[in-house]
Amino acid sequence: MFTIGDFARHGRVSARMLRHYDAIGLLRPARTDPFSGYRYYTAAQLAELNRVIALKDLGFTLQQVREILEDRVGPDELRGMLTLRRAELEAAMAAAAARLGQVEARLRSIESEGHMPTEDVVVKSIPAVRVAELSAVAASFEPQDIGPVIGPLYEELFRRLEAAGVAGTGPGIAYYEDVPDGDGAVVVHAALTVSVEPDPAHGFRIVDLPPVERAATIVHRGPMDAAVGDMLRTEQILAAWKDAGGHVSAGYPREVSLECPPDREKWVTEIQEPLA
Repeated sequence: MFTIGDFARHGRVSARMLRHYDAIGLLRPARTDPFSGYRYYTAAQLAELNRVIALKDLGFTLQQVREILEDRVGPDELRGMLTLRRAELEAAMAAAAARLGQVEARLRSIESEGHMPTEDVVVKSIPAVRVAELSAVAASFEPQDIGPVIGPLYEELFRRLEAAGVAGTGPGIAYYEDVPDGDGAVVVHAALTVSVEPDPAHGFRIVDLPPVERAATIVHRGPMDAAVGDMLRTEQILAAWKDAGGHVSAGYPREVSLECPPDREKWVTEIQEPLA
C-alpha cells in the first residue's frame, strides 16, 4: 500500500486534492488508520484516479464524475456526454485559432502603418454582368460571421450549377447588402458569372448586376478571410486611399475572384468598392 504522499506522487496529483476527493466520497483510500487517520491507497486505485482526472479535464463537474464512476450514468449516456464535450472543445479550439489569426492580422496591419502603397488603388468603371447566385444572411460584415456563410453558399451554388448543366463564363463575384432594420446583419450573395436566361427550374437565381460608374479597385493576393491572411491590410490600404483623396464609399465592395486554385495562399481577388 502507498501512503497518501506516495500515491499522490505516482498519480501526479496533490495530497490536498486526494483529501478533497476522500471528503466528498469521490475516491476513498483503501484503508484509513483509525488511530492516526493516515490514508493508504493501493496501486489498483491509480486506474480509478486516472479516470477521475481524465473526466475532470474533459470539463465534467465532480458530481458528474461521481455519478459516472458509480455507474449511475449508462454507457450510451456517457458516450453522448463525451461526444458533446469533444465537440465543445473542438469549437473552443477553432474559436481560439480564429481569435489568434485576428490578432496576427492586426499586428501585421500595425507593422505596416505608414507603408501602405495607395498607388495600388485604381479607379475604373465596372460593366454590368449577369450572374447565377445563392444568398443568405450573416449576422454582421465581420469575418467571423461572413466566412461560415459564404463558403457553404458557394459549395451549394456549384453543386446546383452542375446539376443544371450550367457552366460559368467568368469569375465568381461576392457582394453584400444591408438587411433593413437588421441591426448590422448583411445579405451575403455568392455569385458566378453566367450567360444563361432565368429558368424557374433552376435551383438558383439569375441576376443582372448593374454597372458601377466609378469604383476604387485593388488586387488582393491570398485568402479572403481577414482573420488568417492579409485581407485586413488590403482593406486598410483602400481606406487610406479614400481618406487621402476625399473619396466617399457608395456601398459594400464586390469581391471578384480572378484566380482560385486549391492553395488559398495563391488566390487572386479584385476588391471593387463603388464611389459616390
